[in-house]
Amino acid sequence: MKFKQNISIINALMRITCGFTFLTWAMAKMVKKPWKNQSYIIVVMLSAMKIGEGILRYCPVVDAMENGQNLMKSESKQENESNQSDSF
Repeated sequence: MKFKQNISIINALMRITCGFTFLTWAMAKMVKKPWKNQSYIIVVMLSAMKIGEGILRYCPVVDAMENGQNLMKSESKQENESNQSDSF
């Protein structure tokens, strides 16, 4: 599977920075209170996902939004073409 990079360098750097910040925060909390680690594990997973998105410069949510917008545009063009052909 080939991924096309869909986020900018600045966006990628921000994702990496925020990801490492939240990862460090959550890991510090997990070390202090290991019996309460269930809520922090979600933050760790989301932070790791953001770091990966920044490194790869690919965000699946951005890709899904772009594909959805392209689909909506193509559907509206088809509707316009069918309405124009019906009017003749």
